[in-house]
Amino acid sequence: MMTDNIPLTHEDIAEIAEILEKSGYRELDLSTRRFRLRVAKGVDAQGGVTQEWQWAGSGPEVSTEASAAVVDPNAICSPLPGTFYHAPQPGAPPFVQPGDEVGPETVIGIVETMKLMNPVHAGRTGTIAAIVVANGTLVAKGEALVRLT
Repeated sequence: MMTDNIPLTHEDIAEIAEILEKSGYRELDLSTRRFRLRVAKGVDAQGGVTQEWQWAGSGPEVSTEASAAVVDPNAICSPLPGTFYHAPQPGAPPFVQPGDEVGPETVIGIVETMKLMNPVHAGRTGTIAAIVVANGTLVAKGEALVRLT
């Protein structure tokens, strides 16, 4: 981690950490064209706030989705955080059920983010082995939603 010409002052980072501490979030990951700042709370031995930053392009990009795929290559993961729904509306049949054959364009569910309904496509061919997340569950980006066989 570089410390020369840091894009934010120590006071800026302290203010961001204070906002994070008072919020319901565990971490904040901010990326711009110039730098990336990650602030997390409750992850060090004292339960305080940790922070790290790097200049843009100075380190490897780590994708949550990629790490989830390594853990379970059969998982179809959420492309963004939000609330996962199995069906297009309450009372409607689910998009998919265990045993259903899916193709790359098959919609397997919807993730609602900021009042927008975002369809989640299977992205590949397979058979639904299990629906991992219950209907109406809050999910993180990269979290497994269904598993294929």
